[in-house]
Amino acid sequence: MDDPILFTKLQEGDQSAFRQLFLKYYSPLCEYASRFVGDAFAEEIVQELMADIWENRKLLFIESSLKSYLFTAVRHRCLNLIKKEHYHKRVENAMNKEMEEPSDDPDHYLIDELAEQIQKAINMLPDTYRHTFLLSRFEHLTHAQIAKQLGVSIKTVEYRISQSLKNLHASLKSYLEPTD
Repeated sequence: MDDPILFTKLQEGDQSAFRQLFLKYYSPLCEYASRFVGDAFAEEIVQELMADIWENRKLLFIESSLKSYLFTAVRHRCLNLIKKEHYHKRVENAMNKEMEEPSDDPDHYLIDELAEQIQKAINMLPDTYRHTFLLSRFEHLTHAQIAKQLGVSIKTVEYRISQSLKNLHASLKSYLEPTD
């Protein structure tokens, strides 16, 4: 049956005409759609088109050939899906970017403030204490290595680090105490 007769019978509700339309165009339309959106979405798009054609058969108006109408409809549906997927990706990327922003983490500001206060407290230490403390905590030297480098005893290094920690604890007391 040629397409104009097939279309007329389809509009009249002839299920065998619809079945024939489906069998004739389903595979070629799926192949065409898969070039745009891949196999998984292609079948879904063609199935939805076929269902829409059957449901709206009485309202359907085709100016060109049935074949041209079907392939154009599939292309438009594929492009709409691509636009929709692209939009969702952009929204998802924007949301992910927002989640990575430090402003979303309320502790970010407290951490910055705490780091600043720690640096101020370290800078307030006496020079010998500060130097010994920095070698221990930031250079990761052992007490023996620090003692050798500074030309002092290990006990002196231990004392300076102990005093540094006490001073830092006192300076940072408001950050160390639990809040209710």
